[in-house]
Amino acid sequence: MSDLTGSTPEQDTPREYGWCAWHGNFAAGVRLIEVIEQGSGPGGAQFACAPCRKVYGLIPFADR
Repeated sequence: MSDLTGSTPEQDTPREYGWCAWHGNFAAGVRLIEVIEQGSGPGGAQFACAPCRKVYGLIPFADR
């Protein structure tokens, strides 16, 4: 009898859904690419999906 309780989730499965700043639409698997800091304002952040990261050679902020 096989034990299904200890199954490992599939690697590289998109977990985040959000706005991709590079292709301008919602996508699965977005990652933070750039943090825009502003001294007297809210600042911002830019996220990119996996296809855009590959096409544009973007490195996620956490991986730098």
